Amino acid sequence: MKLMLTSQLGCLLTGLTAQPAGPEDPPISLIARTSSISTSSQINTLRLDAVRQAMPRVDTTLLSPSHYDNDASSLRSPSEQDSDSEDDEFLRHPRSTLELTSHDRAVLDDEDELEKLLTRGGPANGLRRMFSPNGNSVRIGRRERRKARREARQSRRERVSEEGELMYEMEEGIGDDAGSFTSGSSWDLDEKEDHLYQPTPPLRWWKIVLVSAIIIVLFFILLLGAYKASSGFRASHPHREPTPLLSNGTALFAPTTILISLDGFRADFLDRGLTPSLNSLVAAGVSPQFMNPSFPSVTFPNHFTLVTGLYPESHGVVGNTFWDPEYEEEFYYTHPAVSMLPKWWNAEPLWVTAEKQGVKTGIHMWPGSEAHIGSEEPSYVDKFNSTESLQRKVNRVLELLDLPGAETSHLMPERPQLIAAYVPDVDRDGHKFGPNSTEIRTTISHADTMIGGIMAGLESRNLTSVVNVVVVSDHGMATTSNERLVQLEDLVDLDLVEHIDGWPSRGLRPKRPEDLPILQKQLEDAAPKYAHAVEIYTRETMPERYHFSNNDRIAPLWVIPRTGWAIVERPEFDAKKALEKGEAYTPRGIHGYDHQHPLMRAIFIARGPAFPHKPNSRVEPFQNIEVYNILCDSLRVDPAPNNGTLRLPLNTVGLHSDEDTPPIETPSDPPEPAETTTHVKPSPTTTGPSEPTSAASDAPPTTDSEIDDEKGPTWWGTLWHKVGDKVDEFKEWTGQLFNAEHDNHPEEDGS
Repeated sequence: MKLMLTSQLGCLLTGLTAQPAGPEDPPISLIARTSSISTSSQINTLRLDAVRQAMPRVDTTLLSPSHYDNDASSLRSPSEQDSDSEDDEFLRHPRSTLELTSHDRAVLDDEDELEKLLTRGGPANGLRRMFSPNGNSVRIGRRERRKARREARQSRRERVSEEGELMYEMEEGIGDDAGSFTSGSSWDLDEKEDHLYQPTPPLRWWKIVLVSAIIIVLFFILLLGAYKASSGFRASHPHREPTPLLSNGTALFAPTTILISLDGFRADFLDRGLTPSLNSLVAAGVSPQFMNPSFPSVTFPNHFTLVTGLYPESHGVVGNTFWDPEYEEEFYYTHPAVSMLPKWWNAEPLWVTAEKQGVKTGIHMWPGSEAHIGSEEPSYVDKFNSTESLQRKVNRVLELLDLPGAETSHLMPERPQLIAAYVPDVDRDGHKFGPNSTEIRTTISHADTMIGGIMAGLESRNLTSVVNVVVVSDHGMATTSNERLVQLEDLVDLDLVEHIDGWPSRGLRPKRPEDLPILQKQLEDAAPKYAHAVEIYTRETMPERYHFSNNDRIAPLWVIPRTGWAIVERPEFDAKKALEKGEAYTPRGIHGYDHQHPLMRAIFIARGPAFPHKPNSRVEPFQNIEVYNILCDSLRVDPAPNNGTLRLPLNTVGLHSDEDTPPIETPSDPPEPAETTTHVKPSPTTTGPSEPTSAASDAPPTTDSEIDDEKGPTWWGTLWHKVGDKVDEFKEWTGQLFNAEHDNHPEEDGS
């Protein structure tokens, strides 16, 4: 068998040597015809050697790509040859398909490892991989060069793989002829190529769904955030009907209201024949016969009630002076460095309500307007000036009214729609001279002249039916007397008292908690003896109509004087010595009493397009907590929550001139005590407050009749008053206020 195979092989080699290779019959076809011979490993080796010897004209082996591919030597540029020297060295020798595959995998693994070193890391890498079109990381370096080099290497290896696979199959004797060899090797090569070089997979469907879901969720989160962020804007800019504009012939006016407060102007001052301008306003507009203030009937609490619609216990300004246990600090209205801090003002005033809704405001000296309350400031603020003349106030109101408005479409409107002005003159002179003095008559007349000046300015501008005018006051005034004084030391032991709040009512705060029942017992014991002069309450027993208990700024014990009475303390004032020496108690006028007492009544008068009532219309008396809602409605703004209930239009009950109109009540001064009393030093055996005793008959009391011009003052009294007036005028000219040492001496500029 071996001899036969050797003989056949010798014949084959002889024929191969004698017949040169050519294009029409290449050596590869001769080798392919041996595929039908049964071989062993030794015969395959001999056959391979014979093939190599039979092709002496070939410079390299049959496995070399340059033998059958003229472009093999030009596949790579010199730059690429430098970088792929290892591949060249590997391909110079004959390699099987398995060896090429193993080499390719090793090269790819090395490149993947290099990619990992050159890939950005960090928390955002996952998101970059997810949103990258091909799912790969972001590479740093010569990306384009490496890509071109890899493509060239892949093309080269495909061709080498084809040649090596073909040679391997011929060596193994696969295929019966050239056609079967070509088709079989091509099919097998395609299968391996698909296995080795898979294309970049497309973006998977779950990534698309995940990315879409994230985008949708983020969109709704942003939408929800924008909705919540705009809640404040929507609250301050509610949807409403377009604001009507009124014209005076030359300019357009949005709803505009002028608010004037005459501090201390008592309701019955309108009936003294001194107020033609105010009476004309009543005849042309709508008003009650009087308006009740809030308790305590003093300036700062009531002016803040007028512009918030809240009781003092609700807005926090519970007096002109009070102690705050949380801040451990005292509010004192004449100390602006303290009183004009926003922490004291715990409510939203009208100017903040309006400004939040796009309505400009101009505030002239209104109590609290300088305190920077809330998130909005008035567009115009005039600081308090006690020496400002009434004519200057008229000019200032008209100046604000003359600013450009809605008619200047190319400019932002500057004109405020709310103009609020505070006038302290009547209150100042009411304290100084008393509500029934000659001096107060002059002051009332001057205040009325100021109102007339504003109305004349509106008429000259053709604005009487365009601009609303509201005139109010905060409280009334009562006359004081040396005969109506109570010495606080006769009621309680002040050594146990830490703070005294308010004026003329006195709120007591004990030094120690255990002192509270002691002070309360002393007041209860003294109450029957002074029932004609004072009322004693705890914060819990305060009358409900006062609405003066639900705030920690309200002291736990209160001594509230009856109207016309005053409570004094030593050493500032000694009631007994004053009677003995004939010293007059000042101030001559006081307020702050029961807010429903006739002497504490205030005024409310309104006229304008927001009050389409019959001229001289009358409404039932109401409390000043209602004013805020009325003003908001006149400006067409939405009020903040408050204690008021009245809204425009007001429900009238007729005219002031109707026959069934109740007669106007003219309150008289508080009566003098039937038996004048004073306080004597208690005997050694007496404990507690002293008993009231009769005053000395030779101590001439000072009565209102002595200072009332209608009763006829004495010549020495008139001379004394003239001297005092000159001194007071000098003080006003220098800008100084009339101050007292402690709480029982109010400021002349209002209290």
